Amino acid sequence: MFHGEQQVPIDTPFIKLDSLLKLSGLCMTGGEAKNLIAGGQVMLNGTACTQRGRKITPGDVVECLGQRLAVTRHAP
Repeated sequence: MFHGEQQVPIDTPFIKLDSLLKLSGLCMTGGEAKNLIAGGQVMLNGTACTQRGRKITPGDVVECLGQRLAVTRHAP
């Protein structure tokens, strides 16, 4: 069950999965993000993702800790 969706705008063509979790505020440290990802607690577009360096692009949806993160392109 999800508690809400958060739009996460990025200025670059992609962001790494662990960095996205930190940018969104779901994780405070890289180690925390690494543990969540390695533990299979992160879904990318509906599929479990265990690659912390996975490139996430606008249009991707990441689900973790009851939150849905929708990655968007930052408007200029």
